Amino acid sequence: MCWVDEVIMSVSRVLLVCWAALAALSLCTVLLGRAEGTRLLTIAILLVAVGKAWLIADGFMEMRHAPRLWRRLMLSWAVILATVVGLTLVVFR
Repeated sequence: MCWVDEVIMSVSRVLLVCWAALAALSLCTVLLGRAEGTRLLTIAILLVAVGKAWLIADGFMEMRHAPRLWRRLMLSWAVILATVVGLTLVVFR
């Protein structure tokens, strides 16, 4: 097996693991969404959403190989959005 085949196999494994983790986190979101709404539950759902955004950015978009600034910008938008949504829920409840 040449080195190209090994790289392709390792990339395929990374994508498969990312896909499985996204499927598990999506199932987690559905199960959390069926429970009675509390602030702690809202925080849990937002954290799962941030985790999914991180997996998409690092796994599928391969931002883990990008320059630090681009990677930080890409990952920070999910954290900022979750913070704004969380604060909005706290303020208007």
